[in-house]
Amino acid sequence: MAGGKEEEEQLQEQAAAAEGEERPPRKKGKHKKDKPWDHDGIDHWKVEPFKKEDNPTGLLEESSFASLFPKYREKYLREVWPAVTKALKEHGVACELNLVEGSMTVRTTRKTYDPYIIVKARDLIKLLARSVPAPQALKILEDEVQCDVIKVGGIVRNKEKFVKRRQRLIGPNGATLKALELLTGCYILVQGNTVAAMGDFKGLKVVRRIVEDCIKNIHPIYHIKTLMIKRELAKDPALAQESWDRFLPKFKKKNVQRKKPKKVREKKDYTPFPPPQQPSKEDLMLESGEYFLSAEQKAARAAAAQAARQAARTEERQRQREAAFQAPTEGGRGGSAAQQGAATAAAQGQTTAASLAEGLKKKMKGSKKEGAAGSGGSDVAMFLAPGTAGAAAGGSGGKDGKLKKKRKSEEGGGDEPAEGKKEKKKKRDKAVE
Repeated sequence: MAGGKEEEEQLQEQAAAAEGEERPPRKKGKHKKDKPWDHDGIDHWKVEPFKKEDNPTGLLEESSFASLFPKYREKYLREVWPAVTKALKEHGVACELNLVEGSMTVRTTRKTYDPYIIVKARDLIKLLARSVPAPQALKILEDEVQCDVIKVGGIVRNKEKFVKRRQRLIGPNGATLKALELLTGCYILVQGNTVAAMGDFKGLKVVRRIVEDCIKNIHPIYHIKTLMIKRELAKDPALAQESWDRFLPKFKKKNVQRKKPKKVREKKDYTPFPPPQQPSKEDLMLESGEYFLSAEQKAARAAAAQAARQAARTEERQRQREAAFQAPTEGGRGGSAAQQGAATAAAQGQTTAASLAEGLKKKMKGSKKEGAAGSGGSDVAMFLAPGTAGAAAGGSGGKDGKLKKKRKSEEGGGDEPAEGKKEKKKKRDKAVE
């Protein structure tokens, strides 16, 4: 039919051209006519509520979704399940809690009139399984509220880095998370390897970008600053049609060098063979022969080992007690080690000086001249220490005096007269006879 109409139009154009008549040009988009129901006062982004009058016949097929929940959520779900059942019943959705399998199931019924409510019910049980409180999770049944579950566990391999960055998203006492909730208008819950968020589409898009950047080592404070500036700019109607790039902060990436480890582990040569298996406890007992011992023998062996350890401890304690009664070394009470060393060095110096003085005295004894003997004492004093010079001089002087007296007596120049000496000699001779 369409081909026939085109052919008729071509024939009419050819006939008009043959007659010399000018045909008016064809208008493009002639089907775009004004629609009386569409005007500027309509908000195209507004979500109209779906009422029962919009679908009075209901649904033709039954749809169902199921979700598992962890064991620690069982007690809480049993407490809030009546409230969940009541909320779903208003929308014509049936729900079931299976504690044996640990699952929650939702399905449509003949009373269900909203075809999208089953998807909302699926999100509800998903949020309940992820530790979202029931009063907050039930808001997902509203048309303006959506949810998004962000998986962050596989972005970073290192477990320590992941935990540190996840805590950075929460902030001290949950301050960072609270600021994000106020600026985006979304409910955010960090649980394990996922982050659950509830809100409108615009807020969920911002939350996803912030969460993923945080796990990629971009601090949330940068996004918070940007959101605060955008919030203030949105209050000014004069800037509604302008670009806000000149007001927004621009953060530069800093290439921070990683800290080098103090101990660098040497990489071992790769080998496809696994390491040898370590012997088990039973293998070690078989090698030592303990495996074949009876219970009494094992007890006796353990008692002997205990007695040996006890004897060693007793001996060590006895040695420590006896150490308190040992006499200290000589010079130990004479002060510090430095003072004792100085005293020892001084004593050695005095002994060396005295021996040198005696050697010189013996050499000087052989001299016949008296002046040589007197001068020897002065020579000796040159080699002596200041403290010993006087003693050495005194000693040498005493011996020289004795030698002088002996010589005088031999020569007959003593104090006694010669006659007295002759008489004494005579008396000795008579006594001998």
